[in-house]
Order: sequence, then structure tokens, then C-alpha cells
Amino acid sequence: MSEVLNHQQIKKKITRMAYEIYERNLNSKAVVFAGISGMGRFLSDLLATELKAISPLIIEKTEIILDKAHVASEEVQLSNEIDLQGKTLILVDDVLNTGKTLVYAMKPFLDEELYRMEIAVLVNRSHGLFPIRPDYTGFELSTTLNEHIKVDFSGENYFVYLH
Repeated sequence: MSEVLNHQQIKKKITRMAYEIYERNLNSKAVVFAGISGMGRFLSDLLATELKAISPLIIEKTEIILDKAHVASEEVQLSNEIDLQGKTLILVDDVLNTGKTLVYAMKPFLDEELYRMEIAVLVNRSHGLFPIRPDYTGFELSTTLNEHIKVDFSGENYFVYLH
């Protein structure tokens, strides 16, 4: 297992992503971060906290609850009811691999009158089997299908590993 990003690098990438989100959403009524359960929700919280520190934007959060191993057969739920009318929604996950998880994560939002929907990921592996491209990417990494990316937000220091 080799380290791809250390704590300081991840913090810088999150700060840069937050500034990009702010720049693109100056005219948004509000920004809603929707983090996919697990590391996506954790990254979503970090981005929301950083954006709140640098901007006057109204920021809301929800968690997308789904089973990544069975996204096609399981129901996708939100952790809380949220009014999305005219707001920017940012779907957040730690790693974009094939795009399948993010496609299914969009389901609860398809009938909403959003201003815009964007995608933020910490690591983009570029193995697109679905037509998903992130609007905000912390790190672009070409890997083989046999390699795996592990994002670790569990301790005081965050890491991204390739194994």
C-alpha cells in the first residue's frame, strides 16, 4: 500500500475545492452538500465547513444513504427532508471510479426543481463506465482496475492510499 495524499495535501485540496465552489456559485440562493454515506459524507462535511469559513453563502447538508455494493437493487434515501427549490446541489463522494454510485445517488433529486447539480470528489480514477464527470476534483489519478483507492478520514490525520 502506498500513500497518495497526506493530511496537509488533502487539507489544501479541500480548501481549493471550496474556493472553486464559491466562485461558481456566487449567485446561488443556497448550496446544499449531499454526501454519499461513509467517506463521501465526511468529505461533504469538510467541504461545507471550509466553504462556510470563506463565504457568506447559505449552506445546507444532507446525507445520501445507499448501499454501494447494491446500488441498483436497494432504495436510496436522504438523512433529512430538505427544500431544494432553486438551490445548487453538490453531490459528494470520496472516490469516483466508474460513476455508477453517483448515478444512483442522483435518484432522490431528479424530481426536484434545482438551480444546478454538481459533483465533487476527492479522487477521480477516470474509469468512467457511466457519463459522470466531476465539477470539482481534488486529485486525478490514473489507476488500473485491479488497484484500489482507500480514503482514510478516521483519525486526526487524513490519508489517501493506493493498493
